[in-house]
Amino acid sequence: TKIGSSMKSVGEVMSIGRNFEEAFQKALRMVDENVKGFDPTIKKVNENELREPTDKRMFVLAAALKAGYSVEKLYELTKIDKWFLEKFKNIVDYYKTLETAKGGAIPFDILKKAKQIGFSDKQIAATVKSTEVAVRKLREEYKITPFVKQI
Repeated sequence: TKIGSSMKSVGEVMSIGRNFEEAFQKALRMVDENVKGFDPTIKKVNENELREPTDKRMFVLAAALKAGYSVEKLYELTKIDKWFLEKFKNIVDYYKTLETAKGGAIPFDILKKAKQIGFSDKQIAATVKSTEVAVRKLREEYKITPFVKQI
């Protein structure tokens, strides 16, 4: 077993970011190493799964947002606070923004914002149909580098 920042038996995870979107995506990656982030392609939309709180509901929620479900409709189905639903929508909307930059030609401002809201290089690469190495190289050319602030 690996020791990490998640406690699966109680459904708890801790992640730190400069905004909710970044912290949430980091937390998802920590819980499951196969997850790239708040990915709308992992699960299909299913309203019954949206009503039932499970460990996979967040990915059904992402798929529903990508399919055009409104925050209001998702609130009715899930009873998740609208503040959180708006934050989840921000992430899914940014997937759509990234998808416009297919082929790896990602403009500086789009790549910088993706990193600020917690997209990993691997997640960006999968979205734009490129490679993690190519995204990292572009990020380094743009001088977009991670940095740590003291907490």
